[in-house]
Amino acid sequence: MARLAFQSRTPLQAFLGAATPWTRSAATWGVGAGTAVFLLLSVTPLVRREVLQKTPGLSWYYEDKTPASDKPF
Repeated sequence: MARLAFQSRTPLQAFLGAATPWTRSAATWGVGAGTAVFLLLSVTPLVRREVLQKTPGLSWYYEDKTPASDKPF
């Protein structure tokens, strides 16, 4: 007959053991929320210039091709 051997767990091990089932769901929601934020803020010049134009796959799409004479500011 097998014996039960209890081992003490550190608080970090207990947290990681409880959080592991939720990581895929949290990652999915995080990616979705980040995508929504960038979609909603893509019209803001600061976000477009500082983030979206410097992203390797998206730089060609968010590049501003408007002549300086047509810009209001």
